[in-house]
Amino acid sequence: MSKRVQYNREYAVRCSPAILYEFLSTPSGLGEWFAEKVQQKENNFYFTWKGNVEQAEMVAAEENEYVVFRWDWMDESEYFEFRIEKSPVTNETILTISDFADKGEVKDQEQLWDAQIHDLMHRVGS
Repeated sequence: MSKRVQYNREYAVRCSPAILYEFLSTPSGLGEWFAEKVQQKENNFYFTWKGNVEQAEMVAAEENEYVVFRWDWMDESEYFEFRIEKSPVTNETILTISDFADKGEVKDQEQLWDAQIHDLMHRVGS
């Protein structure tokens, strides 16, 4: 198995941090763009794609700032994070995604995030 590496993607999103946070941290928000169906029980989120369910735990969150999830199959040191910041120069809302992938799959995973964030931006009117 190849070594998994962390990578980051950054996107300018035209909406307030509060609106973006709702799309990143709630089952209804995540169900709009991230998965076909999302359910939550305590800190566990259940994401459904084409009938397959994946479980992730929300391991950390700060309202309007960040949300951190860990898939149930991930190593303890791995996670995927949505971080929300306001650019001091342009005043734009910046979404940074941090995730882990096998070394040879980073480009594919980046393209997957690009496609999903495109859907998110459409949903928030950006």
